[in-house]
Amino acid sequence: MDLKMAKIITVTNQKGGVGKTTTCATICGCLSELGKSVLAIDLDPQGNLSFSLGAETGGAYTMYNALKHEVTLYDIIQHTEICDIAPANITLSACELELTSVGREHILKEQIDTIIADYDYILIDTPPALSVLTINAYVASDWLIIPMIPEILSLQGFAQLKETIQAIKKYYNKSLEVRGILLNQYNPRLILTKEVEELAVIIAEQLETEVFTQKIATSVVVAEAPAHGKTVTKYAPRSKSAKEWTTATREMLGI
Repeated sequence: MDLKMAKIITVTNQKGGVGKTTTCATICGCLSELGKSVLAIDLDPQGNLSFSLGAETGGAYTMYNALKHEVTLYDIIQHTEICDIAPANITLSACELELTSVGREHILKEQIDTIIADYDYILIDTPPALSVLTINAYVASDWLIIPMIPEILSLQGFAQLKETIQAIKKYYNKSLEVRGILLNQYNPRLILTKEVEELAVIIAEQLETEVFTQKIATSVVVAEAPAHGKTVTKYAPRSKSAKEWTTATREMLGI
């Protein structure tokens, strides 16, 4: 019998406020609706992905416990209406100081390897910083998806991101691929949007990737959905946003 091996995808950008968590949660929701088995891994100490997907983080085991080898990844997985999730909370912020052993970059990959045959897709949400958590995600991943918003500040830090990706590919994960850049909060009527989009294409070329054709427009339902513990496609299935996200997910993952 052939074992399925999950495609592991990290949503990343060291700039905050670009829609990483929304992107991660919504892709998970879209994939679940397409009949795929999905695990979301929250690697951000803020725990926003866990909240968005309806996970319990108070008295439960979290990614902190798994990365510290106190429990296995399997032990912390929760089943929600949207998908399975390995949750996180503020305790995860201690990992930067506490994970000091040789091979610390591979801890997440080793944990994922134990459950990789159980899922079609594993999505990882990362903190807005190039920390040991982010590096663990890159080492474990097949693909990176980079959300950004059409603002000049959103372009800052891409040089460092490029250097980090190149270093990971050289030393830890030769097969790591930047799948593409997703433009969030997109308003084609603004001149600045067009200018940033042109710069994003240049950045994409430097990262040997592309800017996805499907853009995600600014929308109130995107902001409202997490408060209801739902993804956009569940909260407002007939909305323009839901259609955009479904199309974007199919494009990003080649479905």
